[in-house]
Amino acid sequence: MGVFVKRDPVVLIIVAMVVALMLVFGFNMARKPTPTEAASAALVNHPAPNFTLQSLDGHPVQLTDYRGRAVVLNFWATWCAPCKIEMPWFVELQKKYAPQGLQLIGVAMDDASPKDIADFAKEMGVNYPILVGKEAVGQAYGGIPFMPETFYIDRSGKIIDSVFGLKSKGEIEENMKKIVATVASPQTSK
Repeated sequence: MGVFVKRDPVVLIIVAMVVALMLVFGFNMARKPTPTEAASAALVNHPAPNFTLQSLDGHPVQLTDYRGRAVVLNFWATWCAPCKIEMPWFVELQKKYAPQGLQLIGVAMDDASPKDIADFAKEMGVNYPILVGKEAVGQAYGGIPFMPETFYIDRSGKIIDSVFGLKSKGEIEENMKKIVATVASPQTSK
């Protein structure tokens, strides 16, 4: 047999207030950027850190090789489920905006071999350069705590926006339109 316990309304009100405060505090904390997100966001409106990474065919590639083009720099991994969702969008948008000066660059940030990364990229139909990432490059971009992480870089080499996680195809395309519309300043274009 169950024991009937009389509930005190004051206790219930206090418990409800504590739960409400925990929810409000939790939501506010969830909205605050992590230190890594803040570091990446601090790069916005500054020159993108240059790097040299190996392409899948073993050639060194520098970010400055693309100066004068609008660049979407996407950090991803073969095991990243959201990356697999956005890659077909990137393929389509690269085709659409390349004639307007867009260059998408993928930086694979996992421990897979270049052959495994190349096989994965081929399976996904990737039509843009894939580079083998290094931790130092990730750190230069504020650290890459989760993927995908994407940086939108204008034609002068300045980061216009940084985005964490999967966004809609429409949001990605809007950011691409912003950087494609930029004009490289004469002193910074290659």
